[in-house]
Amino acid sequence: MDDEKRKPEEPAVNSPGEPVVLDPGGSSSGRWYDGVTRYQWLILIIACAGWVFDVYEGQIFNITRSDMLLEVLDGDEAAAKAWGDNFLAIFLAGGTIGGLLFGSLADRWGRRPIMIATILMYSVFSGLTYFANDIYVIGVLRFLVALGIGGEWAVAASLVAEVFPKKARAQAAGIFHASSILGTWLAALSGILVGSHWRYAYLLGVLPALLIVWVRASVKEPERWQAIRNSDVGQKSGSFRDLLLNPKWNGLAFRGMLLAAVGLGTFWSVTVAGQDLVRALLLSLGTDPEVAGAKSKFAYGIVQAAGGGAGLLAFGPLCARFGRKPTFIAYHVLALLIVPVVCFLPQTYTQMLFILPVFGFLTLGMHSGYAIYFPELFPTHIRATGASFCFNGGRLLAVPVLFFSGWLKGREDVSLQQAVWWLSSLFLVGIVVMLTLPETKQRDLVEN
Repeated sequence: MDDEKRKPEEPAVNSPGEPVVLDPGGSSSGRWYDGVTRYQWLILIIACAGWVFDVYEGQIFNITRSDMLLEVLDGDEAAAKAWGDNFLAIFLAGGTIGGLLFGSLADRWGRRPIMIATILMYSVFSGLTYFANDIYVIGVLRFLVALGIGGEWAVAASLVAEVFPKKARAQAAGIFHASSILGTWLAALSGILVGSHWRYAYLLGVLPALLIVWVRASVKEPERWQAIRNSDVGQKSGSFRDLLLNPKWNGLAFRGMLLAAVGLGTFWSVTVAGQDLVRALLLSLGTDPEVAGAKSKFAYGIVQAAGGGAGLLAFGPLCARFGRKPTFIAYHVLALLIVPVVCFLPQTYTQMLFILPVFGFLTLGMHSGYAIYFPELFPTHIRATGASFCFNGGRLLAVPVLFFSGWLKGREDVSLQQAVWWLSSLFLVGIVVMLTLPETKQRDLVEN
């Protein structure tokens, strides 16, 4: 039975200010995908396709930034390093603004038109990077790409949550976010294939624009959203005032944002550093710099990413079985433990290749939880707004982490391994925040 068509019971209360709406038809017996319709699978495939290229647009900069910046800055390595960290901060800021803007618009105008607009935005401006020869032009284009990326995630995550039945929601949302690993692989392969000819990798970013035809023809607005849009509640759809000033939601919004900030801050400062850790190890062993660069791209973009993908896929089934809170906390604790292992234990490239998948599994896997958990915290009329505020607001809070990370890694008296280990202490913050948030297992989506 389609979850969209069930009428929820009256809300119960899980804890003060946090209403729960139960789904009387959401049986937990049988396999999670029993009863999932062809249309629901189609929505998941479309959401995944958009997210794959979403991630590609972000990761392709990590893969190609050295070649790009050295070319544009006429070989100035010091300037390239500084601009690299600045561009990551610009990208996070753009994702925040785009997510907040388009998340709100998706609650007001509908999921489909905003999904189309965001895909078009990040596709076109990625392609235009091919022609860029000025560092400031590239900065503007990366900001505009980020606007689209930030908005697309919020729309897709909300759409999947609203279309799938309760018993399948965690697994479907987990698959959606886990598809990001395909974007990472695509970026890594593109970076390896184009070598120093980085422009062609950005030209490939135009391809997602073809998704728009599919979205336009296939996606319907969820019945949940249509019902809210036609009711009195629809007058408040996409309202930041209701999200941030209503005591039912504002505490959840700010704590969710802090949780995401931990994951995103550690991703850009710790997880992504896997490539730099491999390169540093190879250089210390006397490997040729060009060979070290190619091997580190493979180790990060393929091997570590494979472990990260497994972690993302595992999060949904784990939180469906054990609950959202225990799974989040377990990932954070284990991530805290694996970081010093990958920083200090490997002595050879082969040893690093064995440890990196575990490192990726534990430090990246928790990100699936954001697509599962955040849409469950907020009602339909501010679901995309709330989910976007948490995830993309987390991007903004991660910007200072990036600046601090760049400063710390640039210190001559601190090794890269020490810097990454110290930055991993942020996982402790995630554990504390998660302890204060509600459990949403066995809850239907909130409606008011």
